[in-house]
Amino acid sequence: MTDETQSTATTDDRAQQKQGRKRGVLLFLRDLLIIFVVAVLVSFLIKTFLIRSFFIPSQSMEQTLEVDDRIIVNELVPDVVPLERGDVVVFRDPGGWLPVREEPQQPPLVAAVDWFLAFVGLSAPDSNDHLVKRIIGLPGDHVVCCNALGQMSVNGVPLDEPYVALPPGETRVSRDDFDVTVPEGSLWVMGDNRYNSKDSRYNGDTPLKGYVPVDNVVGRAFVVSWPLSRWAWLDNYPEVFAGVDEGSG
Repeated sequence: MTDETQSTATTDDRAQQKQGRKRGVLLFLRDLLIIFVVAVLVSFLIKTFLIRSFFIPSQSMEQTLEVDDRIIVNELVPDVVPLERGDVVVFRDPGGWLPVREEPQQPPLVAAVDWFLAFVGLSAPDSNDHLVKRIIGLPGDHVVCCNALGQMSVNGVPLDEPYVALPPGETRVSRDDFDVTVPEGSLWVMGDNRYNSKDSRYNGDTPLKGYVPVDNVVGRAFVVSWPLSRWAWLDNYPEVFAGVDEGSG
């Protein structure tokens, strides 16, 4: 083989190696793009049908939930998994519970990033349009407060509520008395921070008289996910409501 032939062969080998490396990089980028798109779609489907994240904007659920806590919500409730008394639920404003607010203006890039994070469930820009409270009364329940011990009762059964936060010296679980029967398809909800919660008790002048339609429930909060120091499962305290169903009969 002549020197000229050897030189040509070497040049061809280098060209093939370069082309092979280029093809390998393109295949890697293609696979990376496919993985990214699949991950985004899976995240979107999970957020839409299974779980979703919200942050806590107010003090109404202290000490169970603190301001800026992030919670994970099971969206199978109530369509697949039934609601229970004691559940901490996120729901859309039934009308008039939240003050009208203007959306803050964001730079286009920030708005685009926020939209994408919300799309895949890593951000919850609509948290301020939702509320989080604890279910006390299900449809048909008779909810009354307060008895001589300051307790609330459901269907005639007094409740001992360990999750309630009261101001020092207070023993009544509600500042104001009430006596309601929950309409069909609705819920009676209250915040755990009973003296600092604008819940069903204080929305009687709204179109639905303070009741929350079951259809407005986005899901049940089951864990505090952030900050890590606050990580905790959220209990619905079934022992608190033991015997309430029998009382309804």
